[in-house]
Amino acid sequence: MNNLFKTDVSIDWRVYFAIVVFTKLLFPELSLYTFFALMISAYQFMLLFYSIGFVLPVRYLAGSLMCVQMLVGPSFAYNGLDEYQLGFLKMQVDETTYFSYVIPATIMFIIGLKIKINKNVSDEFINVNRVKEYVKNNQQTMYFFIVIGFISSLVSSFFSKEVGFVFTLFGSFKFVGLFMLILGDNKLKPLSLFIVLSSIILTSLGEAMFHDLLIWLLFMGAVFSIKYKPSNYLKFGLAVLFIGISIFIQMLKGDYRDATWKEGKDGSISTFTATTKTKSEKNELFTLEKLKVSNIRINQGFIITNIMNNVPEKENYANGAELIQILEAAILPRVVAPNKLNAGDRLFFMKWAGFPIGSTSMGLSSIGDGYVNFGKFGGIVFMFFLGLLFSYVISIFYKYSFNFPILYLFPTLVFYYPIRPDCELQTILGHLLKSCFLIFVVIKIWKSYFVLKLSSN
Repeated sequence: MNNLFKTDVSIDWRVYFAIVVFTKLLFPELSLYTFFALMISAYQFMLLFYSIGFVLPVRYLAGSLMCVQMLVGPSFAYNGLDEYQLGFLKMQVDETTYFSYVIPATIMFIIGLKIKINKNVSDEFINVNRVKEYVKNNQQTMYFFIVIGFISSLVSSFFSKEVGFVFTLFGSFKFVGLFMLILGDNKLKPLSLFIVLSSIILTSLGEAMFHDLLIWLLFMGAVFSIKYKPSNYLKFGLAVLFIGISIFIQMLKGDYRDATWKEGKDGSISTFTATTKTKSEKNELFTLEKLKVSNIRINQGFIITNIMNNVPEKENYANGAELIQILEAAILPRVVAPNKLNAGDRLFFMKWAGFPIGSTSMGLSSIGDGYVNFGKFGGIVFMFFLGLLFSYVISIFYKYSFNFPILYLFPTLVFYYPIRPDCELQTILGHLLKSCFLIFVVIKIWKSYFVLKLSSN
């Protein structure tokens, strides 16, 4: 049982209990469900906060993002912000019905994440000395990763999704190269940092999609913290800054997408700046009502409630049939399974969520898929095994990191997408499987370049 709740970091319980008391005194009208949801989230956020500077927090970030979109956003919706949404964007079932499923499902996912598959492996603790030794003996590898990553990001859009994924994954190698540069050298190279940051910023602006930018900024901050060991005060300041940037992006994202997707403007810094300026001049950049409306950006719960309202009343539980479709889409290439689900399959989504969507793309989410297939209890068990799967994959990387030190850094590449709760399960599992397989092939082919060769000095 100790393994179930064992963590690589510890929190300051005085701070946590102060948050508990403060929340209860300031918001005495909160229901027990909402209060419990927020306190679970606060605990997970504190684990993430205190892990920064000590570990590469893939597990804690996965749990925290799940809490944000499944617990925090819905809590705000149930406590007043739902009135700013329309139609199917509102929560479709009452608070008790929703939280009685999602709270235990989230908890079981987090417990699954925390179980250590390899008991002798201290997961997510990076052996910085071995990374330094590897970089010392392989000076060109990190620059090769950055260059190949930058080029792959540029060419990925010219290929089909099946082939383009390979280039998208190789595009992420630039971050591994940057992390090697940060941890392996006493002097930071500003040009390399500028190239990598510019690449992800320009990609985000071009696609008007900012999730990847925020995730990579978090991982980058974690790697910097491992090297420079910032104080908790500095970490808190940076956390506030990051939250501010995230809110700013969320507030402006809709208007920026209108400018680029509907008005045909280029996705660029100039368009982003112009959109910001226009909204600022109209005093529409930061308004309380706009902030309240934007809660939908962190509330994946409204989709879950639509599913619960639709299944089993209008659609019977899939009893695993939907999950088989998802696994087929994640595992089999289209050549073998030409009729497998497409990424962003709208008909599939509308069947189970029970409401129409236009050109936009939405995912049922893993918690939603668990409910569709197995109902409440089965969905809770399903989420435990999904967390356990994530934990197993992370453990495999750390198990082999002793001989291949840069594998310490590769979970970021594998999980930057799967840790997002708002994505389709078939895409999450597909990314997880394909990225692991591709990394395995790369290391098998170029094994001599990845293994640590001890210095003869």
